[in-house]
Amino acid sequence: MCAMSEHLNHITREIEDSIRVKQGLAQACGDQIIGAARLIQNCLRAGGKLIVFGNGGSAADAQHLAAELVGRYRADRQALAAVAITTDSTSMTAIANDYGFERIFSRQMEALARPNDLAVAISTSGNSANVLSALEFARSVGLASIGLTGMDGGKLRDLVGVCIRVPSNSTARIQESHALIVHILCGIVENAYVQERRGCNGVQSAIGEVR
Repeated sequence: MCAMSEHLNHITREIEDSIRVKQGLAQACGDQIIGAARLIQNCLRAGGKLIVFGNGGSAADAQHLAAELVGRYRADRQALAAVAITTDSTSMTAIANDYGFERIFSRQMEALARPNDLAVAISTSGNSANVLSALEFARSVGLASIGLTGMDGGKLRDLVGVCIRVPSNSTARIQESHALIVHILCGIVENAYVQERRGCNGVQSAIGEVR
């Protein structure tokens, strides 16, 4: 019974801590999430695509974001262009072998990025060398960029146009919040397309005037 009680206490603490961090997101990140939604909308309207990347759990979040846009989040609408450059093991291992692990994303960006594309970088620390290298390439060719990171933002903070910093220093809490932010972004963008299809001005009603 003692072990069971300890497990239940641990579960309760983890859930309560996760809730606490998420409750702070609107105040800490609300404006940045709206700004990110606008950048995504601008990219898609201009015929561009999202190029999303990160390591480990952030790679999973990158694939999650791309899947929700290419497939659907909640509503049926047109497919939206997004690619996670974390999924091609052949390219990544070849690039890592020939150029170094730091280049696995920037080299793919060099091959795939086109005008009007949007770089979306996900890093809990904001200091992953391969993520920063890809953002530096994106900046060098004039791509807009979004970063999802944690409290400090690391070096990533200064390399992106919009930086969404989860108010936590815990990797687990940051990643949990990133998943929620992915769903919020997908919901805002998807609603714009659904409302347009219904004859509304979806861009303005869902995320404000796109500039």
